[in-house]
Amino acid sequence: MSELQDVLRAIEDAASRGEDMALATVVAIRGSTYRREGARLAIPAQGAPVGTISGGCLEGEVCQIAGDVMREGTTRLLHYDLTADDEAVWGWGLGCNGVIDVFVEPAERAVQMAGAIRRAIDEQRELAAVTIVEAPDGSATSPGARLLVEPDGTVEGTLGDPTLDAAATDAARRALVDDRSRIVTLAEGVNAFVEALLPPIRLLVCGAGHDAIPLVRFGAGLGWRVEVVDDRRAFLSAERFPEATGFVHLEEPARAAEATSPDRRTFPVVMTHNFLRDKDYLRAFLGTPVPYIGMLGPNTRLVKLLDELAREGYVPDPDDMRAVHSPAGLDLGAEGPEEIAWAIIGEVLAVRSGRGAGFLKDRGGHIHDRPHAAEEEAAAASAG
Repeated sequence: MSELQDVLRAIEDAASRGEDMALATVVAIRGSTYRREGARLAIPAQGAPVGTISGGCLEGEVCQIAGDVMREGTTRLLHYDLTADDEAVWGWGLGCNGVIDVFVEPAERAVQMAGAIRRAIDEQRELAAVTIVEAPDGSATSPGARLLVEPDGTVEGTLGDPTLDAAATDAARRALVDDRSRIVTLAEGVNAFVEALLPPIRLLVCGAGHDAIPLVRFGAGLGWRVEVVDDRRAFLSAERFPEATGFVHLEEPARAAEATSPDRRTFPVVMTHNFLRDKDYLRAFLGTPVPYIGMLGPNTRLVKLLDELAREGYVPDPDDMRAVHSPAGLDLGAEGPEEIAWAIIGEVLAVRSGRGAGFLKDRGGHIHDRPHAAEEEAAAASAG
């Protein structure tokens, strides 16, 4: 189970038992930090916290403050500047050099947020949450107020003011388009965390052979929805693939896209080891919205598959071919089903993040993307 699933389970379990809990969420980062916006820590009144918001250096202090949040029923916005080279920073044992803002809210609001995330996961729906993290006294809203926005503009909840709701809805829809979570200013003194809640990766493993077993297990371990697709019904079983989210039995692999309705968060991996089946799966997914089609086997085999498709009268658009990765997987020197599965998992992550993989030591600049770098630089210049 992924960390996010663990956090959701902890919140839901505490709510079912009527126990106090606080939820800490990273809502803004600047510079180099261990976690990004949306990282969460569930803090029960009794027992160990679940999740991480740093490399383990901030959790202790946040947990102490969470105790006040639970007792008082109020929210807190915490600000940690880890850029200073002094004893206070090193006393935390920090390995980062950035700024982190953490929003801590009590149990009842944590349950609402957990429900929104659970909906996005279980229903495979995109959703944006707008949470007020700062508001001046006398404002029509207050920290912790939240509304949820779907891509079509459908709104659930209110921030307490129609003007704020309209501004929040616009910001939420932009966040979904950009796939970015960030702090925005909705009105003077009113700041909100706008979070894009997107369904997890959907991994379609096309071919239920022995080497598919570790790929299913590793993908599921990351919290992905993993479905196994095959025309051999006997191979599609929970005993063989206990971690699989579901199974798709096909009479004809050529109808794979019709049977699975792939979208931009769907990543098919074709691994039947049968030339004709692989050809039909490839043809089925070419031209669909998928950003990735992994094909096991050497590139010379892909050339033969394409030649056969051409003889059948189908020549794919070059733009559609950009999604095809053959051989599937990163160049790790992988041997055996487990290592090859990890190489494929790594490649899927790289494609999803728009990265070229490679060694981090060779990457110039920051490890994480910094979509607000221009704003940070402008703020630093004005402060100076």
